[in-house]
Amino acid sequence: MPKNHLKTLNAPKTWAIKRKKNVFITRPKPGAHSFKEGMPLNVLIRDILEYTDTKKEVKHILMNKDILVDGKPRKDHRILVGLMDVVSFPKKKEHLRLLFNKKGKIDVVKIKENESNIKICKIKGKTIVKKGKIQLNLHDGKNILINKNDYKVGDSLVLELPALKIKEHLKLESKSTIYLTGGRHIAETGVIEDIKGENIVYKSESGEVYKTLKDYAFVVGKTKSLIELENKNE
Repeated sequence: MPKNHLKTLNAPKTWAIKRKKNVFITRPKPGAHSFKEGMPLNVLIRDILEYTDTKKEVKHILMNKDILVDGKPRKDHRILVGLMDVVSFPKKKEHLRLLFNKKGKIDVVKIKENESNIKICKIKGKTIVKKGKIQLNLHDGKNILINKNDYKVGDSLVLELPALKIKEHLKLESKSTIYLTGGRHIAETGVIEDIKGENIVYKSESGEVYKTLKDYAFVVGKTKSLIELENKNE
């Protein structure tokens, strides 16, 4: 098996690809996202969006710096792009955010240009570094240094792109709006009613009350979502 590829049938189930079309598909470089929450840029452009027919065409577009990920041009077709990443095509004036759909597949949501300048990241861990500063470890592999220890694991940060400046702190607490990244109700949004240990009780948009794991809850707003979570025309 070519080292830069993997068998299409063995690709993560979260990739919404045609599994019988080709024997092999691009193997992503280990990086910011897990294979479950991300996919190679080449797969996104060629196989999901179908903007090109070949990997060669994808490479050509990347070399011309025509694709931005979180506001920065990318040249490597194998880098992982995934949950909450913003992928922009400046010449097309098109901006997309990667999310899950209700089938648990990685999907793209079209967003407006003013929204392409922000990204919400979930705090997955905290580390004490030199001089007593705190490093926040985010879900997409990014790390942010802070001076005050006001943030908790499970909270979210609204970051300004591409500078990664913290614009807002979204706490994992009662009344916060969450987006589910796993479980039976993946891709659903709701409002937290209670937090009990590792579980969260939330009210869905339909008015039903459910329980989910805290690990699946991704805070996206205080009273409503700060970002677009689904395509309006679907």
